[in-house]
Amino acid sequence: MANKLINQMGLPKSIANVFAARNITTAKEALSLTEFELMEVLDVSLADVTSAIARISEITCPPYQTALTLMEQRVQKEHMGGHLPTRLKGLDNALCGGIPFGVLTELVGPAGIGKTQLCLKLALLASLPTAYGGLGGRVIYIDVESKFSSKRMIEMGLKSFPDVFHTKGMAQEMAGRILVLQPASLSEFTKSLQQLKISLLQNQVKLLIIDSMAALISGEYGQGPARQHLLGWHISFIKSLAEFSRIPVVVTNQVRSQTRDEACQYSFQGQSREKAVEDHTGYDSHLVAALGIHWAHAVTIRLVLDSKSGKRFIKLAKSPISPPLAFPFNITSSGIALLNDDGIELTGPEINSIHCQGHSDIINFDGERF
Repeated sequence: MANKLINQMGLPKSIANVFAARNITTAKEALSLTEFELMEVLDVSLADVTSAIARISEITCPPYQTALTLMEQRVQKEHMGGHLPTRLKGLDNALCGGIPFGVLTELVGPAGIGKTQLCLKLALLASLPTAYGGLGGRVIYIDVESKFSSKRMIEMGLKSFPDVFHTKGMAQEMAGRILVLQPASLSEFTKSLQQLKISLLQNQVKLLIIDSMAALISGEYGQGPARQHLLGWHISFIKSLAEFSRIPVVVTNQVRSQTRDEACQYSFQGQSREKAVEDHTGYDSHLVAALGIHWAHAVTIRLVLDSKSGKRFIKLAKSPISPPLAFPFNITSSGIALLNDDGIELTGPEINSIHCQGHSDIINFDGERF
């Protein structure tokens, strides 16, 4: 709105012509000057300037909205956008229906915790016929680390939807709806992304999965400004794919060891650095999500999968519509299964902490062992 042209705002022609003659053509240029500066530049009266600025401000500034109006708009948007149900009742309830369309959903956690298992189940659900609660569409699965398993997906289908998968030819039909890409390099992955925009519409794609983004970026660029610059382009492009196609986009993220500075960053302000580091050594986790803060801001939903005290948890760590919740889960022959649907509300550092028992020999970026 700041770049809206003044000659399109319905000002009196005489005043609009004066703005144009002084090369003040946009709302931003007019509102960057004080009323007295405009009087001097335009050589008009204060009354004329005040009237013109009031008109420009009225058109440029968005109108006030009540909380009720915003809530109604969000409900309407959610209704039009839709969700992909995960079939995990507690998680779907917290997300108001499941994985939302049109935004990025991130699954982050250590290796072997269940990220790919959940991705396989989501791909299965998206390709499931609508009569059985699926989206009845195609899936593009970008398998960076060659972890995709057709056999495991069929096993999930047979256990979860026996009526569907025992129908002759149905398993083959659903498997044929899932397009698996295995880019060998970051440049190959980037080229695939650029070709996806048209493919998403032409092939009735209902879900895009990238497993995993961190493996590609970290493998070729490691840490530093070069990686962040490249990651910025990919963040923007993947977000545009989600918004353009209005489908759920699910991206997995790895974990890395936490530095001492990061240990202090998430401490309470009243603690000293020494106290923060001392307290940090008492945790059973020194892991944080890879890819950094820019990526964290780009995702709308963050699900953290971790393991603590002998139990696995899915933590809804980031969501605009739900408080932080943790759901204990197991991995079964039918996929991930919640142990209860109530969820445990989380507070403080526990929301974003990532625990993984059995990973005690982690090396931090200072080269020291914890």
